[in-house]
Amino acid sequence: MLEIARAHESTCDGLVVAAFGDPGLAEIRARVSIASVGIGESAMIAAAAGGRRFGVASTTPALAAPIDALPAALGFRAQYTGSRFTEGDPHDLTADPARLRAALLDAVRACVQQDGAEAVIIGGGPLGQAAAELQPMLPVPIIAPIPAAVTRLFGMMTR
Repeated sequence: MLEIARAHESTCDGLVVAAFGDPGLAEIRARVSIASVGIGESAMIAAAAGGRRFGVASTTPALAAPIDALPAALGFRAQYTGSRFTEGDPHDLTADPARLRAALLDAVRACVQQDGAEAVIIGGGPLGQAAAELQPMLPVPIIAPIPAAVTRLFGMMTR
């Protein structure tokens, strides 16, 4: 990640690390002069706004530990209600948008109804379209990580 950031530092005004665990972001910030954000941290900052309790719904249970570690690192441990994962193979789900949307809807509902989340992050950049489609079906904000990161990055660059 750092190598990519350094290669583009002189041609970009900002950088988004578009992997939900924000790999390499701290090192990029320490060694590259352009504004840099991660989709995981940006989504959590947006979800936690106003002191909201938030959860994460995603397709990949193997990423539970890194997802669960991020809120503590960002100072949101008390607001974080946990993560919920879809049933079934993540690759099969992403190949079928209707099944993916239905499975994520179940995970989001569990975050809200069972865990008390007041906002839910759809954990993963490629799942952003599903976040937009789910929002009208749910009573809480659904946060898509890439738009959250882009909004945050533009905010940093216009200060």
